[in-house]
This record gives sequence, C-alpha cells and structure tokens, in this order.
Amino acid sequence: MMTAPSVLDSHLAALAAALRPFRQVADRLDRWGGELAWTLGTGGRLLVAGNGGSAAEAQHLAAELVGKLRDDRTPLSAIALCAETSSLTAIGNDYGYDEVFARQVRAHGRADDVLLLLSTSGRSANLLAAARAGREQGLRCWALTGPAPNPLAELCTEVLAVPSPEPQVVQELHLLSAHVLCEYVDRDLPAVRGLSGTVPAVEHMTGRNGGIRGLGAPTEASEVST
Repeated sequence: MMTAPSVLDSHLAALAAALRPFRQVADRLDRWGGELAWTLGTGGRLLVAGNGGSAAEAQHLAAELVGKLRDDRTPLSAIALCAETSSLTAIGNDYGYDEVFARQVRAHGRADDVLLLLSTSGRSANLLAAARAGREQGLRCWALTGPAPNPLAELCTEVLAVPSPEPQVVQELHLLSAHVLCEYVDRDLPAVRGLSGTVPAVEHMTGRNGGIRGLGAPTEASEVST
C-alpha cells in the first residue's frame, strides 16, 4: 500500500514542477534590472503594489531597494503603495477600494517611473485601476502574475507570468523574482552612475545577456507576451 505524500512533499513537488517553466520566462529580470537601475540611478522612482501576500512581497522589494540587498549603497527611491495605511483607508473610504492604488499612482508617479504590480490571479480590480492610472501618467507598467493570459498582463507593458496553478508557488517565485531583480539592479547601478547624457533606449541600454551597454534616444518599450 502506497503512502500518501506529506503536505511538505506535495508543496515541494508543486514548486519543483514550476521551476523549469519559470526559468524559461525569467530571463527578462536581467533586462528589467538594467532598466530599473537606470531609472533609480538617475533620480526616478519605483512604485510597487499588491494585495494580501503580494502586498507583503511589494513591501519586501521596496525595503531591499531603500535599504540594501547585500552590500551598502546609496538608497534608491521605491514606494510600496500598500504600506501607507492612512492613505489606503482614507482613499478606500472616500473613493472606494478599487482606487486605493490608482490615486497614489497619480500622486507619486512621474513619466518614465516604473510601476510594478504583483498579483497571483492578475484580476484584482484595484491593481487593474492602478495599471490604467500608470499608463495615463506615462509610467512603465510591469507585472508579476500567475499564469497568463489575465487582465493585468494585458494592461501592462511587460509581464513575468509564473506558470503554476498554485497561488502559494506563484507567490514564492514572485519573491525569488524580487530578490533576483534587486541583484541585477545592484550589478548595473555602478555603470549607470558612470554614464551621463540622454536617457538610453531600452534596446541600447541592456544587452541580450544584461548589463548597461550604450546610450540612445528614448523609445517606447515593446510589449512582452507570456
């Protein structure tokens, strides 16, 4: 008689099953890190938001950038929109919960800043509203989601969609993505600080294998399908 797998073994099996397909889509973190290093290193800002467990991961990412991941460096401007409870409750009370992030995006976001939205389902109404607000404000809108297609993936310029049906696994790989993204930012930040002049084109700024490589005129980022 076969013994049923334990809760731990079942969870680890689901995580292991997602790792190979995740690796196939996660290369874009290298390029995102280069773009984010340029944005933050030249005075721009990251706005990040999520609900529930994704809110905790949004705060975690902001903390790594404002604080540090490993080595000491200049603090970088990152705001977790889900962390400011007075604004969240005031906006929710006055304008409805769907607007709790969108109104903050309009307040804090500037053209060419980065808005990163985390959602396991890709269907949260307040994140969809935030993405629309970000596009209206001229922000670059990125998303970490569960399997695509989903509404948030369709609204954002670029998406890393974790190919797992398990929300817990999606959140765990979102946290991995946040750490790796910060690693890439730290790698490219010294090069950004050594450059001056115009904002680089996305395709000129990062090479195929990552890293800052040159300057050019600004261009719009192309949509990445997942």
